Amino acid sequence: MIIKGLIKKQISNQYTIIDLETKKEYLAIPSGKLRYVKVDEKSSFNKTYGRSTKKRQQIIQISPKVGDKVLLDISGDTNVIEEILPRNNDLVRPDVANVDQVLLVFSAIKPEFSFNLFDKFLVILKEQKLNIILVVSKIDLIPTDELNKLKEQLQYYEENVGIEVYYVNSKQKIGFDILEHIFTNKITVLAGQTGVGKSTLLNALIPGLDIKTQEISLALGRGKHTTRHSELYEFNDGYICDTPGFSRLDLNIFEKEELKNQYDDFVSISSLCRFSSCNHINEPGCAIKEAVKNNKIPEERYNNYVLFYNEIEDKKNMYWKDMIIWK
Repeated sequence: MIIKGLIKKQISNQYTIIDLETKKEYLAIPSGKLRYVKVDEKSSFNKTYGRSTKKRQQIIQISPKVGDKVLLDISGDTNVIEEILPRNNDLVRPDVANVDQVLLVFSAIKPEFSFNLFDKFLVILKEQKLNIILVVSKIDLIPTDELNKLKEQLQYYEENVGIEVYYVNSKQKIGFDILEHIFTNKITVLAGQTGVGKSTLLNALIPGLDIKTQEISLALGRGKHTTRHSELYEFNDGYICDTPGFSRLDLNIFEKEELKNQYDDFVSISSLCRFSSCNHINEPGCAIKEAVKNNKIPEERYNNYVLFYNEIEDKKNMYWKDMIIWK
């Protein structure tokens, strides 16, 4: 018997799957045939890597992941995932599929809010066309004047980048009354560096969940990983996905000229640049640099843009250097 299910949890090579019709849960393993799947150019599993932008028909291995909708064979002694249905999107970090929105959790302090990491998250998630919501945690640990300064800085993102921002105290559930509605009928993934309070937030949203939490390391200035696997939790007629924490993000853009297109606030002003091909780095008559000078764009956000631009350029130079060595 074949049923249609949703992968709720993955630990190693074992998957917990919810029957989308009956809501019954099954433990399953993937079919061996998923190691050799022929995909065409239009397949959602077909990706390009490096400098290549052209997709071609190929045989690839497809690994099931949390969030996948699958066809599950429950007729034998062992339940087997026979097919993974097409994905709407496919994240690598965190490793989850078919996400509707990302809840970025950043702490106001311990660790201190990082605009560099925040801007990098926005660039990477913009590529996936995901709705982004920011939750600032630990507001009870930061002095009021510093919190107000942070709110002023983030107001720019609300007004010019379209980011929803919520401020919460997870331990006392302050700010939760206006937060809970955003999860309805959606798969929401929690993301953010370690130690910012993702597990604490999830425990506060879903009492009794009792996910392990761990305090920030004073010596390292960051948290330790508390989530060991990805899992979907039912909440308010939707699902929240908690994933293993991480503190390093890699830009997947190969051509540095593409970076400017990931900045909605830059795009709206760039039409005023002298050159239509302006990358907002060293070109004369750049409207973006003028906007930074006139405090219309935060200087720190622009400086992060330059850092990412150079990071992409360095990565490309390293690629060509490796190509020369291999030749």
